[in-house]
Amino acid sequence: MRRLAALLLLAPLLGFAEPATLIRDTELRAAPATDAPVVAPLGVNAKVDALERKGGWTRVRAEGGTEGWVRMLVLRYAGTGEAKQGDSGIVQILNVARTGTSGTQVATGVRGLDAEQLANAKPNAAQLQKLQGYAASGDAATGFAASGKLEARKIDYPKVGG
Repeated sequence: MRRLAALLLLAPLLGFAEPATLIRDTELRAAPATDAPVVAPLGVNAKVDALERKGGWTRVRAEGGTEGWVRMLVLRYAGTGEAKQGDSGIVQILNVARTGTSGTQVATGVRGLDAEQLANAKPNAAQLQKLQGYAASGDAATGFAASGKLEARKIDYPKVGG
């Protein structure tokens, strides 16, 4: 009887996928690596379910059931995980289990390169060219800022040493 009760309490925690939306075009990859084979292209605003996180990558299920990995920074999650007014403690626990967050802001980092990886690094011209394709011109950046009603402001650098 205890096992059944425990199973019933834990059942909602199993199999929950967190709904998310892609914030830009990206590639669904077979493994959590930039050189992994591309499973499918995914467009901006595509709906996915986040299933698992590994380093800077998230395993997702796209519409149609295709699964693969995307960089975690291309995802915008639908739920905030914050408790709503009147939520009981059990509902809050289930919200944390479902969304992976208690509503508290957390900074996530990805481990850097170690000395051996830096010593053995080789340039990848194709990736550099791809990266350069993401660059915005000064005019494009200015136009984007203007469309968001942003203004340029001069900020002095802090003085070092007192």
